[in-house]
Amino acid sequence: MTQDFFSEVAARIPFGGLESSDPLTYKVYEPDRLVLGKRMEDHLRISVAMWHSFASGGSDMFGSGTFDRPWLEDGLEPLAAGRAKLDAAFEFIAKLGVPFFCFHDRDIAPEGRTAAETKANLEAMVDYAGEQMARTGVRLLWGTANLFSHPRYAAGAATNPDPEVFAVAASQVKLVLEATKRLGGTNYVLWGGREGYDSLLNTDLAREETQLARFLSLVAEHKHRIGFKGTLLIEPKPHEPTKHQYDHDSAVVHGFLVRHDLAGEYRLNIEANHATLSGHSFHHEIAYAVANGMLGSVDANRGDYQNGWDTDQFPNSVDELSLAMYEILRGGGLTNGGFNFDAKLRRQSMARTDLFHGHIGGIDTLAQALLIGAAMVENGTLERLREERYAGWADKLGTSILSGGATLEDLERRVASGEIDPKPVSGHQELLENLVNQHVWAAQRRARTD
Repeated sequence: MTQDFFSEVAARIPFGGLESSDPLTYKVYEPDRLVLGKRMEDHLRISVAMWHSFASGGSDMFGSGTFDRPWLEDGLEPLAAGRAKLDAAFEFIAKLGVPFFCFHDRDIAPEGRTAAETKANLEAMVDYAGEQMARTGVRLLWGTANLFSHPRYAAGAATNPDPEVFAVAASQVKLVLEATKRLGGTNYVLWGGREGYDSLLNTDLAREETQLARFLSLVAEHKHRIGFKGTLLIEPKPHEPTKHQYDHDSAVVHGFLVRHDLAGEYRLNIEANHATLSGHSFHHEIAYAVANGMLGSVDANRGDYQNGWDTDQFPNSVDELSLAMYEILRGGGLTNGGFNFDAKLRRQSMARTDLFHGHIGGIDTLAQALLIGAAMVENGTLERLREERYAGWADKLGTSILSGGATLEDLERRVASGEIDPKPVSGHQELLENLVNQHVWAAQRRARTD
């Protein structure tokens, strides 16, 4: 019998609606509500992250942990502590009522004194996670390997100047990829936590790119060797902890994959906070991935615009998420991926129930954004105006340019003769922004009257 870590929450979080005064109810999220003919739960595919919610004690660089997390107390036997952590996680996820979880290997299994002991720890904890999954019905959205915490990875994993570190990282990924397959995971994520540089004075950029490409090729080869049917994902991040990360943003990762003939093997796991750190909006990163057939999954969180670092807060802006959701729906929605709450409580949110409040608020924000994005898709005005703006490319001139039928000489001659003499056309930016706001306000009004 597992310990009850969240006794304040007696049962699964219910839907209460906007009029509910109970903070432990969903105000918008209804798993079975149909949106564009599909259940809300199946659109969002929500996941809880093991690392921030259960492997963190609330410490930061200026102070020790503040969270009430008995499974992280000093002096516990490592595997017993790991089992207690999984007990707490699956109790929480089941009561939250969402379908998925995600993990790093070190979130669930401690590193041992030897490689053999580390492997045995992982195997034991994967077995235990499988038992919890069978008991609760919670599934695995994706697994990943922690290739950044251990001192050996101070100079990177795949891009490390020492090939022995590369070999250890490769071994670690092999084991976690196999564990992900064993647990029925639908994706596997690679995040280059320290794949970058702090100084160009001691960095060989060409060599490190070659190493990283080879590492990604080895992972793809092993995926096919073991018959893993899930999607391999790469998570872009611009910097922090290194001065520069090789996976800076969606376009950089995509270009890298194309350059090394790996674009067919990988998709992108896009995090909102990483998008803003790279100087882009979350909307942009999603739109780029959709436009290039690279969208795989999403890490749902936000940054703080007054801080230039990765604060990983729970999302709370319906306006910002609605634009990203619109692009996702336009692109056909998420398939293997989902919305993983890679978000952490603020250090002063010490109570265990604060985990529920953070996730409930973030999930309701996602749900409201989904409703607004769906309304924009159904209305069709934004799509129609976009198509009208590019309509000329479907005419004779546009098709001749794109097909290669028109040369520079042809185009210059037609311009010189006056046959081609374009006039500026409005992009109606403010009109489009007003249309988005209209959908946001309409959703708010419907929520008040439902």
